[in-house]
Amino acid sequence: MGSEAEGAFHIADVSSVTPGLLRATLRTPDGIRIEAVHEPHMGHRDSVADTAIVVAHGFTGSVDRPAVRRAAQAFRRRAAVVTFSFRGHGRSGGRSTVGDREVLDLAAAVSWARDLGYTRVVTVGFSMGGSVVLRHGALYRDDPRARADAVAAVSAPARWYYRGTAPMRRLHWVVTRPAGRLVGRYGLRTRIHDRDWDPVPMPPVEAVPLIAPAPLLIVHGDRDPYFPLDHPRMLAAAGPSELWLEPGMGHAENAADDALLARLADWLSAA
Repeated sequence: MGSEAEGAFHIADVSSVTPGLLRATLRTPDGIRIEAVHEPHMGHRDSVADTAIVVAHGFTGSVDRPAVRRAAQAFRRRAAVVTFSFRGHGRSGGRSTVGDREVLDLAAAVSWARDLGYTRVVTVGFSMGGSVVLRHGALYRDDPRARADAVAAVSAPARWYYRGTAPMRRLHWVVTRPAGRLVGRYGLRTRIHDRDWDPVPMPPVEAVPLIAPAPLLIVHGDRDPYFPLDHPRMLAAAGPSELWLEPGMGHAENAADDALLARLADWLSAA
């Protein structure tokens, strides 16, 4: 497996449940159906009406997971929000490539937000989603439809194949072993591809210097059990960026409290 910025996406289906809330099925250039949800901003007087925040969840997440829903509701106070489920997650098709071809899923969601009329589309990703927003920001920088106008990566790795913590060793077992992938499918509700990366995608740290001139924010907790602080520091040192090291924070969207989500919303709407 391997991916670069490629092709166009198609909208397979759109339905409206309540006014302004849309559920769509997007088709990526490699033919994967991706579930996506658009929610309008809440209309506070300080909201930025022309901005949409696209949320890229972490591994085993989906549009309906409580932590993703909580983040979306916090972000809606400042802008419209598009959430989606990466391939192999939720009701999306395909199988997870753990950060490789997921860049196509994010590009489809960003493009859909622009088709909905938003002139400014920004991305925020958590953990695996953080690595995806970094690579997407680099690969689609010059694509007027799929590019991100600002990027925030929360709890993202700087480099691939990291096994320096017990949670990451367990994750590699889930991803690389047949028995682990069964646990992923039935225990974590995540369908994982059985092939190795070929070629290996651009590491997040190499993507960082290619994101400019779009603003970039790196956020990481000092109690992250997956990736220690050398990861965010390496990312921040690689190119123009702002770094927030959060005292007491653990990993990704599950550890992001309401105050941090509000600050993220403010940064994304104003960056």
